[in-house]
Amino acid sequence: MSRTKALEYTPVRSRQISEIRLDSGEVIIEYPLIVKPWIAAVAKRLGRLQEQKQTKKLQLDVMGTSVWDLVDGERSVRMIIQIFAKTHRLENREAEISVTSFLRQLGQRGLLGMG
Repeated sequence: MSRTKALEYTPVRSRQISEIRLDSGEVIIEYPLIVKPWIAAVAKRLGRLQEQKQTKKLQLDVMGTSVWDLVDGERSVRMIIQIFAKTHRLENREAEISVTSFLRQLGQRGLLGMG
């Protein structure tokens, strides 16, 4: 996929998450822990499989929160980068590297999809 095409995608938040806003302006994202099937099978055999859903939490710093707040299902990656660069007084290329890396990490955790 070309860089140009990738920047046109629109990130969308997962519906399986919840967020907590802190007084500091930061966000804590809570999301389901995905257990690999083979681990679940071993845990079940050992009688250690828990029926309740397990979750993980991820606390975003101020910069991460500013990107997270821009992910609204309407803005493209390119638009998020432009707004982020202007807000934080960064060069577009520097903002592009930071934002795309952050979005990729969120995607790997299952917190975002691309539309």
